[in-house]
Amino acid sequence: MSELMDAYLAQPPIARTLTTAVFVTSVSVHLLGWLPATWLYFDTEFLFRFPPEIWRLVTSFLLSDPQLGIIMDSYFVFQYLKQVETANPKFTTKEDVVWYLMTVGSFIIFINRVILGSGAFFLPGLIMALTYTACQDQRGAQAGFFFFTVPAQTVPYCMILMSFLMRPWIIPMQISGIVAAHLHDFLWRLWPEFGGGPRILATPSFVSYLVQTPRNLNRGYGTAIRPSGSGAGTGRTTGASTGSVLPDSWKTRGAGHRLGGD
Repeated sequence: MSELMDAYLAQPPIARTLTTAVFVTSVSVHLLGWLPATWLYFDTEFLFRFPPEIWRLVTSFLLSDPQLGIIMDSYFVFQYLKQVETANPKFTTKEDVVWYLMTVGSFIIFINRVILGSGAFFLPGLIMALTYTACQDQRGAQAGFFFFTVPAQTVPYCMILMSFLMRPWIIPMQISGIVAAHLHDFLWRLWPEFGGGPRILATPSFVSYLVQTPRNLNRGYGTAIRPSGSGAGTGRTTGASTGSVLPDSWKTRGAGHRLGGD
C-alpha cells in the first residue's frame, strides 16, 4: 500500500489532483449514489442565486460517462494533462497550467451555453482540449491510440471518429474543446509570436499567489528556471536582503566597532 501511495504522489500534482477529482466524483454519482448529479451540473441561473452556486463552474467538468466511461475518461484526463503539465514547452510553471485550465474551461462553457445553447457537463470538451494541446506540437511523432499507431496530431480526430461510432451526441462538445484549445494557443502564443500582438492570456498575478511554484521546475525536456527577481505574473519582488533574519532597522546601521578595541 505504501508503494502504491508513493507511486501516486510521484505523479504530476495537477494531473493527479484533477484525475482523482473526476474519478471520485464519477464513482460517487454513478456507482455509489452518494452524490446527486443535480448538485453538479451547470446552468447560468445558479450563478445569479443568493448565495451564487459558483462551485458548478468546476463540478460541471468532473462527471464522466457511467460504467466504462469512468475508467476511460479518468485515463484520458490523466494521460493528456500529464503531457501538458510536464512536456509542453508553452507552460513553464504550474500556474501557467492552472490558468490554461481556467481559460479553456471558460471558453468551453461559453461556446456550449451561449453559441450552441446546450450542455450541462463539459468533461468531453475538456478532454478534447487537453488532447489537442498535448498533441499539436508533436508533428512527425507517432502516438498510440488503443491498438493503433497514428500520427500524434491526428489523435483528437481519431477520438471524434470513435465517438461517431459509439456516442455521437458528444461530438459537438468535443469540437468545442478543439476550438477552445486552438483559441487559447492563438491568444497565448501564435498572436504574440507571429502577429506581433500582446499576450492577452498572460497568466495573471493572482494565479501565482494561489499556486506555489518552485523556482526550479523539472520538466520532461529539461529544467525551467524562474527569474529570481519580480517576473510576469508572479507578484513577488526579490531584493538583496531576501532571506535575512535581521530586522529592517538593523540593516541601516554602520559597520560598528568591536568591544574593547581601539
